[in-house]
Order: sequence, then structure tokens, then C-alpha cells
Amino acid sequence: MKVIRGFKVRGLILAAAFSAGLGFGTSASAQVQQVEHAFFIDLNSKTATDLGTVNHNFSSAYGINDSGQVVGTFVTAGGFPHAFITGPNGTGMRDLGTLGGSSSGASDINDAGQVVGSSETAGGALHAFITEPNGMGMRDLGTLDGGRSSAYAINEAGQVVGASDLASGLHDAFITSPDGMGMRALASLGINSVARGINDAGQVVGEFGAASGGYLAFITGANGMGMRDLGPLASINSGANGINATGQVVGSFITETPINDSHAFITGPDGMDMRDLTPMGPPLTNANGINDSGQVVGSFYTAGGRYDGRDPHAFITGPNGAGVTDLNSLVHPPGVIFTDAIGINNNGQVVAIGVVPEPEIYALFLAGLALVGFTARRKKMNAGGFSLG
Repeated sequence: MKVIRGFKVRGLILAAAFSAGLGFGTSASAQVQQVEHAFFIDLNSKTATDLGTVNHNFSSAYGINDSGQVVGTFVTAGGFPHAFITGPNGTGMRDLGTLGGSSSGASDINDAGQVVGSSETAGGALHAFITEPNGMGMRDLGTLDGGRSSAYAINEAGQVVGASDLASGLHDAFITSPDGMGMRALASLGINSVARGINDAGQVVGEFGAASGGYLAFITGANGMGMRDLGPLASINSGANGINATGQVVGSFITETPINDSHAFITGPDGMDMRDLTPMGPPLTNANGINDSGQVVGSFYTAGGRYDGRDPHAFITGPNGAGVTDLNSLVHPPGVIFTDAIGINNNGQVVAIGVVPEPEIYALFLAGLALVGFTARRKKMNAGGFSLG
């Protein structure tokens, strides 16, 4: 099931592909003496599980399926980014390896456990990949016309979407047939395009380069046919990150008033009636993922923090994008701040990025808490959502 897609590849293997002009999301990076970790969050039990890292290095999660299997990227003991998969409910991180090169990253997973992403080949090229169920047997998807390719999303039939270089120096969004077979370019409305999400009907979302400059979010019909601008709210720059079974789309757009604020959006079914998720909220928000009930996850920037006076926090909404709420007010492990919520499945489980203290400090802190029997206080969701203060 497709639940996420975002401008979320923080300096690792996937960031090498199609980075020019395609991302305006508000990702967080680690603070001094702090490290980003991927977390599996169960909203039913209000618990959060650190998915772990190698040698306390960076890890990030980018996809989750309905059994709670998580995929993403971690830094190996040798210092290379590698794709990973977990078992159900975020247990047991396993290295997926590469296509023969030194680096890889996983972007999405379907309910069969087929994983997609990008990897260096033995020759040093960056190629999209797909695996067999449960993350077994990484297979090279090739490219449209030489150069690089990256896979960003997969549906239950195994149709894969992403982007690939062209001989002209441009790049096009692509879609495959089931089980990752037969890569073909999507007919684009402009120059350059990237596909970031797909649902089980084969509706694809992403962004394309507008003739007037900038990028605009799009949706297609079934099986990737008939690309359409999501229009008119996103008239400057926009990008679509995720789509659910009914065709509700989420992403971000740049506002005209005030100029250059980034706001999260959600649409109605079939990509119609784009709506600003935070019209009166923080000036910087980004929606990453959506489940079939229309719950949206993403990030917003608080006032008084470290980035232009703001701090990044993860958010979650109710059904149909209602009631944006700081994820940290619902689940709050000691010493951890959730800076970005990346994906959500249909069972109340979320993958997020958490900033944790330096490993030695973190370990001592947790040991001390365990010694005194400390239990983290769980804040209740308030009716007003997050605060601007």
C-alpha cells in the first residue's frame, strides 16, 4: 500500500538523484551532539520504538506497510548508507545490501514486503531497484535512457514509480507494469518530472517542471495515464508526496501571500479541490503521507527554534486532514523530539524521524530513567492542535 512520499532523502544515496529544483520540503538535520534516528510509533499503545542504527550513526525511515514493516536507510559500520527492512511492527532491522556498489536506500514497501529504492551498481551508476516479497533478492529496474534512475513508490500489484535520466539531460517520471516489469515514461505536462506516489488503481502523483518556471504537483488517471495539474491553489511551486486509495493527494505548495511560505495540502478524492491544511498555522509545513481514512502526517516549524527562529516538529491529523496536532503531544519518549512524520499505515502506526541526544548521553539518560522507574508522561491531544508560540 502506498502511504508515503516526500522530499525526504537527507544527504544519502537517493539525494544524488534528481535533486536540482525538485525539493522544497522542510527536512530537519541533526543538532550538535544529537543524532537522527528512525522510529516506529504505535498510536494505539502510545509507544515509540527506536529502530536502531549501526555504531549510533544516522538512520531514517521512508515507508511502512499495513503489517508495520518499515524500510529506509541507515549508515553501516563502514560508513556507507544501506537500505533496510524490518519485520512486522518495526522489529529486527535487516540490511538489504546493494546492486553491487557501496550504497543503497529504500523508499517504499507494499503489503507483500516488496521494497523499492535506489542503489549504486557495480559500475557506480545509480539505479532503481525492486525486491521480492519480504525484501528478498534486490533486482535492478534499469533506466529509461541510460544515466540514473530512482524508485520512490510501489503499489500492491508491484507497479513502481520514480524518475530516470534521459539522453537529453532531462529526466522523466516513470511507471512500470506489475512486479516492476517494463519501465515506461509518463507523458509529462512540462520539462522534467518525478513520480513520488502511486495507489492500487495506478494513479500516480508527483511534480513536473512548469514552462513558466518552478514545479507543479500532478495526478494521473489509472495506470499512469493522463497527467493533470492539481491546480489552482498551487500556482507557484508545488509537489505531491502521497496518494491514498480514493485518490486523496498530499504534499506542499509555496504560497503567494505571504510570499515563499511552504504549506501542506490535501485534496478530495481523485485529486480534486486542493485544500490548505494549515491556512492559519505555521508558515512552514509539509505533508508527507496519507492513509486510506485521510489521516495525514508531515512536519511543521514552531516559533522560537533553531531554523530561522523555528524548530521542526512532526504532525498528524484526524481523518480527511482534520485537526493538525503535534505528534510529540501524543507520544513523547524521554529525550526524543519527533521532527518529521514520514508515513502512516491503516492501523494507526507511523514512521517518524526523532532527534536524540549524543549516544553516550542518551544511553546514560535511559539507564537512569529505568533505575528510578520513570514513565514518560503522555500528553493528550488538545482541540486546538499545535501552538504557534
